Amino acid sequence: MKNRIMQTLALTTLLVLTSLARAQAPISGDWLGTLDAGAVKLRLVFKIANTQDGLTAQMQSPDQSPAWIPATSVSRNGNLLTITISAIQAAFEGKIAADLGSIEGTFAQAGAPLPLKLTPVKDQSQLELRRPQTPVKPYPYRDEEVTYANKAAGNTLAATLTIPPGKGPFSAVLLISGSGPHDRDESLMEHKPFLVLSDALTRKGIVVLRADKRGLGQSTGNYATATTADFASDAEVGVAFLKTRPEVNPLKIGLIGHSEGGVIAPMVAARNSDVAFVVLMAGDGVPGDQIIVEQVRLISEVLGASKEKAAEGVAKEKEIINLVETVKDEALLEKKLHEQLTAQGVPSGQANAAIQTLTSPWFRYFLTYDPATALRKLTCPVLVLDGSKDLQVSPAQNLPAIRKALEEAGNKHFEIDELPGLNHLFQTAKTGSPAEYAQIEETISPVTLDKIASWILKLD
Repeated sequence: MKNRIMQTLALTTLLVLTSLARAQAPISGDWLGTLDAGAVKLRLVFKIANTQDGLTAQMQSPDQSPAWIPATSVSRNGNLLTITISAIQAAFEGKIAADLGSIEGTFAQAGAPLPLKLTPVKDQSQLELRRPQTPVKPYPYRDEEVTYANKAAGNTLAATLTIPPGKGPFSAVLLISGSGPHDRDESLMEHKPFLVLSDALTRKGIVVLRADKRGLGQSTGNYATATTADFASDAEVGVAFLKTRPEVNPLKIGLIGHSEGGVIAPMVAARNSDVAFVVLMAGDGVPGDQIIVEQVRLISEVLGASKEKAAEGVAKEKEIINLVETVKDEALLEKKLHEQLTAQGVPSGQANAAIQTLTSPWFRYFLTYDPATALRKLTCPVLVLDGSKDLQVSPAQNLPAIRKALEEAGNKHFEIDELPGLNHLFQTAKTGSPAEYAQIEETISPVTLDKIASWILKLD
């Protein structure tokens, strides 16, 4: 009888230990889920690790940014998991399945919780984004790594020159990227818009030059202190470099500018007779302070905010912009901005990062510069393109202003097209929200690529 009792106790102990082991089975690794926010769907990845100090985690939203955000705390109580990320005011609470096949719960970020089911990442290809338009070597043309100096600024630009087969000389373009720390391909969210555009144009017989921004990639210089005017001076030396190439027809050198590049291109062309034509892709027609306010309104509404809520966001944005434009003392401005952002409920870490941008030389210049100043001086052929779903540079706000400025210049050789269904990146889009950019496999619509190439070639 005693042995039977001991055997029963041993079996009971084993069952308890097995149950505990299952309850605390390791969950280290990558976990992937899709957050359905209605207007947009975003993938979230949690990288969970078991360390000597306990569980740690970091989160990435690959559809928005490659950056990993560390969790403030990770706690597990049996099969219940809680991950808090204070930097973005977010938290995930989920129940770990007995077979470790899922963690199902809710994710909340400064608002109502949304359902989120995580599953283990068994193959890293699950995290890769399909970008079928990205060209793959070997190319049917020559590509050459080049450098050229902006002696006045003391920096050197590193670039790629793509040259069609044949004798030439060919028409040529310099690509000028939008705002932000872009490389020569204007890379973002695994899209490479300028690589795709360069490839399409070179295959059609056009030489293309595209460069890393100063201070980024292989280019030297200081990106942090550069303004739009500084980037314009870098573009000017790019034009000068193209003139030195025997493959280039010096009378047929043009500029293609996207977003902020669409502001820079007219600045360069207005003072440089070597520029034979200009293509503006989602270029601004009004000052930056107007652009930003309209961005806030349009993006808020497409994400589901009522007109009243969107108007509240616009009012807050105007308060921030007013401070930047009117408060000249740097210390006082930073203090007032911090107070304003804190009052709006922005977490301290995010507020500090925002203030760094808001007080930068680039942002101050962007707010007040009027693109019409240069557009009124453009008399060379100009192609103006914008997507009907562009929420960052609204066609309704900017195309009429661009048209008016070109008419005032007496320009008889411009074309303005609003391309239906395209967003700020010229992707075929559902809503135009920036949150869709990464989800869309298309990098640039073929309609846009064909339009630009055919327009340039018709100038020959």
